[in-house]
Amino acid sequence: MNEVLKAIKERRSIRKYKSDMLPKEIIDKVIESGLYAASGKGQQSPIIISVTNKELRDKLSKMNCKIGGWKEDFDPFYNAPVVLIVLAPKDWPTYIYDGSLVIGNMMLAAHSLNIGSCWIHRAKQEFESEEGKEILKSLGIEGEYEGIGYCVLGYIDGNYPNIPARKQNRVYYID
Repeated sequence: MNEVLKAIKERRSIRKYKSDMLPKEIIDKVIESGLYAASGKGQQSPIIISVTNKELRDKLSKMNCKIGGWKEDFDPFYNAPVVLIVLAPKDWPTYIYDGSLVIGNMMLAAHSLNIGSCWIHRAKQEFESEEGKEILKSLGIEGEYEGIGYCVLGYIDGNYPNIPARKQNRVYYID
């Protein structure tokens, strides 16, 4: 089977990670795949912020947890040591789709490198908050960006999830 199609069929979201940091070369390969995602008119408007700093990673996790309404000790990043933030400029008509494709590419690339990944929501709410805006400002990121999502990465802790059967009656052919 074609390796791309195999990765698409086999990739699953991972929700339990070892705390071991990934090598920078692996993180960079995953990020590079996001930079090659399709985008409206080829504008390549989304940006990626790679967070491996534990203090900032934990701060983002706590913000996400609060927005999600979970107990304080829950980690919505599932202990993943790497958090890739995808943001896109609000003034571009396809920004949500473009950022979504970036995350999709990165999850597939991670799988192909035997690294676990999961798309985590609530980046929009986090970076609309004053605290989120301050984080971006402290990083020198200016402009009106919307948080599209997080792609968390790490070594899988436990067994790889089974591939569930696909639901029926989701494709219609018109000849």
